[in-house]
Amino acid sequence: MKAVGFTKSLPINDPESLTDIELPQPKAAGHDLLVKVKAIAVNPVDYKVRLFLPPAEEETKVLGWDAVGEVVATGEAASQFKPGDIVYYAGDLNRQGSNAEYQLVDERIVGSKPKSLSDAEAAALPLTAITAWEMLFEHLAIKQQAPDALEQSGETILVVGAAGGVGSIFVQIAKATTGATIIASASRESSQAWVKKLGADFVVDHTKPLQPQIEALGIGPITHVASLTNTDSYFDSYTELLDPFGKIAMIDDPAEPLDYMKMKPKSLSLHIEFMFARSMFKAIDIDEQGKLLNRVADLINQGYIQTTVGKNLGVINAKNLKAAHAELESGTSIGKIVLEGF
Repeated sequence: MKAVGFTKSLPINDPESLTDIELPQPKAAGHDLLVKVKAIAVNPVDYKVRLFLPPAEEETKVLGWDAVGEVVATGEAASQFKPGDIVYYAGDLNRQGSNAEYQLVDERIVGSKPKSLSDAEAAALPLTAITAWEMLFEHLAIKQQAPDALEQSGETILVVGAAGGVGSIFVQIAKATTGATIIASASRESSQAWVKKLGADFVVDHTKPLQPQIEALGIGPITHVASLTNTDSYFDSYTELLDPFGKIAMIDDPAEPLDYMKMKPKSLSLHIEFMFARSMFKAIDIDEQGKLLNRVADLINQGYIQTTVGKNLGVINAKNLKAAHAELESGTSIGKIVLEGF
């Protein structure tokens, strides 16, 4: 089968950083589905693994943790899907990724593809939807409510870095299923317009001091922070802005240590979201990821959430994946980058 892989960590402009290869087609066993990949999305985790987690000597690593595809075979313990089903998922960091014609994935972390979206549009969503959902409802413990409910919960969420992949779906899920007020941060005019379109109630510029901008809104204290980038740069602002017993959830890897004792006077809490935790450690509730993907698909099919595709770079090959990695490494992408077909 066709695939794109790497054997050692190299800068993305190196010809060998990602290469087109041929690999044996895997076989499904246990809870696994064998999926014929139709479309993928590219995430920062892809280039981070490429740069910092090279495969063992004489091995080739296939990246990719967002996919839409058709189930073509199932393992003996799989019962939720059958050949012909179209699914979407983020996969498992410990296994070969979706930059290949065929991939094995545990059915318990798989959802049915949203019927209202194309393959490429749906491929943009799994990893970021899981991340956003777990941040919102498991770490920040925001109150859920039915879509179209008009009740305001009194919660105010500051979403820092809201125009990226996770932020783009976080804002939508929060708008559709909570009564919280959403303050999104974005620095460029295009990214500010993007987050407003997705449902942010207010927008601030994270390249400028946050506190005076938020105080000028006149909406009261922040109760929750979703820190999606540069947490170390904004951490002091979070401790100043948050109400007592406020919560911070982060997904990035701060370059500088966080002085977490600054949270003590207000009894704040810090949570770290890593959406691969359930699959990597075979958590007892691993099937929660499949359930939430199906819930997100329902919200999409009902028109409450839209795809977060920012750019489609064409077919799945080394050349186009290199372009995707380069754009993500630049930190300037809006929404998700997708590729489709071989």
